[in-house]
Amino acid sequence: MKIEQIYTGCLAQGAYYIENKGEVAIIDPLREVTSYLKKAKTDGAQIKYIFETHFHADFVSGHVTLSQKTGAPIIYGPTAKTTFESLIAYDGQRFPLGDITIIALHTPGHTQESTTYLLQDHDGKDHAIFSGDTLFLGDVGRPDLAQKAADMTQDQLATMLFNSLRTKIMPLADDVIVYPAHGAGSACGKNLSKETIGSLGEQKKTNYALRSDMTETEFIKEVTDGLLPPPQYFPLNVQLNKEGYEDFDEVLKRGTQEFSAKQFEEEAKNTNAIILDVRNQADFAKGHIPGSIFIGIDGGFAPWVGALIGDVKQPLLLVTPEGREQETITRLSRVGFDQTLGTLKGGFASWENSAKEIDSIHSISAEEFKASVTDSTSIFDVRKPGEYASEHLPKAKNTSLDFINEHLNDFPEEENFYLHCAGGYRSMIAASILKSRGIHNLIDVKGGFGAIKETGMAITDYICPSTL
Repeated sequence: MKIEQIYTGCLAQGAYYIENKGEVAIIDPLREVTSYLKKAKTDGAQIKYIFETHFHADFVSGHVTLSQKTGAPIIYGPTAKTTFESLIAYDGQRFPLGDITIIALHTPGHTQESTTYLLQDHDGKDHAIFSGDTLFLGDVGRPDLAQKAADMTQDQLATMLFNSLRTKIMPLADDVIVYPAHGAGSACGKNLSKETIGSLGEQKKTNYALRSDMTETEFIKEVTDGLLPPPQYFPLNVQLNKEGYEDFDEVLKRGTQEFSAKQFEEEAKNTNAIILDVRNQADFAKGHIPGSIFIGIDGGFAPWVGALIGDVKQPLLLVTPEGREQETITRLSRVGFDQTLGTLKGGFASWENSAKEIDSIHSISAEEFKASVTDSTSIFDVRKPGEYASEHLPKAKNTSLDFINEHLNDFPEEENFYLHCAGGYRSMIAASILKSRGIHNLIDVKGGFGAIKETGMAITDYICPSTL
């Protein structure tokens, strides 16, 4: 028996490849499926099942494509409804894989169809659970994402989750391995661990949601406390996962079209496409196409695209580092952004060489920032509210990047103001969005709050996030 976690850091997502005696099960595959097909071929095995733990909101699954290429059934838990052919498992249904067995345990709460898959070894011993968004390491799935579709309140879904955990998961032995769908960085929970594989026994000891003496009322309060609004692209991804999507090969073919600088400019005007620049933030600051949006490929790329652009049908034109065009299109497709129309041939250098207009962002060091600050200086901190609450510059106002478009009226119209985040990535995104909205009197602080702290500037007393 072989179990492989295929973890994608950008999405903080874990897909799973399970092989036993020439038969393979895939759990929660990503949009591009070539790697799963190659693994099976290398193992001389056949993909027999495609298991989905639930209708994912934060990424588009590769289930439909993988089923088309292999003939393997797509399996969901009870209550799931799809527009494509799928196998809706009943609670406790068993699926043989070689001489091992995968059992569907209906664990609603994160969503109504949420299902945990229990793997039993050839002796019938419980070996591992693939818990989807029901149970993470350090946390559980948020119960507010499916409330509209389920016609239920988040408290009602939280009650379902409480019961699922205590009737289906907590009775399992402590040595059962936990393979969750996400780790730290995912928006599907609040306080996920950086670890991506653990034991159920350790979770019973350390995960607040599995406390044995916890009441239902306490659980509901703790699991719903401090939830930020979900990104606006989440419902659109759920829809794609329920109804299917365009073949990835077609998305890639269209997206990798190359345009000269002149053609690129014309395409942008004729299609109302957003120009998305995914280069390094320092390169973007030095020079970029006016009106373009920066979201760097080497940061938390796909989730930020989803959160800030929102509409998965929005046409995009890409400015990428040389050789990373296909990677960018692939990562966009993982969150449902399939309408990439093409890329700038030769990258930003071709735009420069065409003598077209160039914009830049004034970016200074933390030491220069310290020397510039006066009593009247306007400072904006674009970190998340929890980060800001933990510690911040006393003069700084929190305008979280997640909700930057709601804060446009907060920025001064004439005098210069300063932007910073934790390390410089998010503030550059914020700067690009503000400039695209006609706000140009901004100055970015390189290195963000981390660099600012090193200058010795006064900051508020630290408050541990767990006590907020």
